[in-house]
Amino acid sequence: MTTASAPAPAVAAPAVTLAGADATTRRGAGPRVRRRGGRAWLGLTPFAAYVLLFLAVPAVIAVGSGFTTSDGAFTLANLAAFAEPSVLRAFVGSFGLSAVSAVIGAVIGAVICWALSALRPDGLVRSMIDSAASVLAQFGGVMLAFAFIATIGAQGLVTTWLVAVFHVDLNANGAFLYTVPGLVIPYVYFQVPLMVLTFMPAIEGVKAQWGEAAATLGASRLTYWRRIALPVLAPAFWGSLLLLFANGFSSFATAAALISQGGIVPLTIRTQLTSETLIGLQNVAGVLAFGMVVVMAIVMGAYSLLQRRAARWQR
Repeated sequence: MTTASAPAPAVAAPAVTLAGADATTRRGAGPRVRRRGGRAWLGLTPFAAYVLLFLAVPAVIAVGSGFTTSDGAFTLANLAAFAEPSVLRAFVGSFGLSAVSAVIGAVIGAVICWALSALRPDGLVRSMIDSAASVLAQFGGVMLAFAFIATIGAQGLVTTWLVAVFHVDLNANGAFLYTVPGLVIPYVYFQVPLMVLTFMPAIEGVKAQWGEAAATLGASRLTYWRRIALPVLAPAFWGSLLLLFANGFSSFATAAALISQGGIVPLTIRTQLTSETLIGLQNVAGVLAFGMVVVMAIVMGAYSLLQRRAARWQR
């Protein structure tokens, strides 16, 4: 009995020693971890300063100007600009242009993503398409406008070729490219690659095992897509569609290079900044900026909710 009970203290002692050493290690590492986290936050300072100075402050000033008079006093009278026919037409034009270009870009981009899903993710073709989508999604402004002017403008290459060969004049009823409906064509140009970038992760999240399991249970290919794949992809698709809508709604440079007058909200804001055209109202540009902020907040809030739901299937 004495021999069996003697080793007990010897076994317990190392355990206590290890526990004490581990606690000491944690106490010693605590300040270092906190200091490391502080340095990480310090590294975000330049980006935070950029966001504050070049995004947040101008946005607040622009929106706030819509609620002030010429003397700087607070007023809500400027909100009457939303009832003006020209402002309503601008919002209708922006909504229509953004919706049409977003739907076309989303459908074409989804088909491209479905075709790319059959390629190897690390293959040459897939890498080239991913790189091209990343570049073309940001290709806009004056360069894109000039490319389409040279292609389908009044004297563009495609325009003159269609007239010479098929006797079809794209501009028979006026310069189509320089109208709000004509903006759909250059907008789709950068909406499609943006859809490829945002929707491709959702396509890759659809596991092949789901189709195999459905086929094992006797489901047809159509049933698999209707009951499994499409419901899983729906939140990501609608979220990407909203992102494309927001992208088209906020685009300015391409439209400004093609259209000199209003027709959409960003161009109307430019017109109001250069010359107040609504009699009896002040700071209409700030009111329009406030309207755009409200629309973008609603759209991006819905996008965030859909992305959170779609992320459950991509884990």
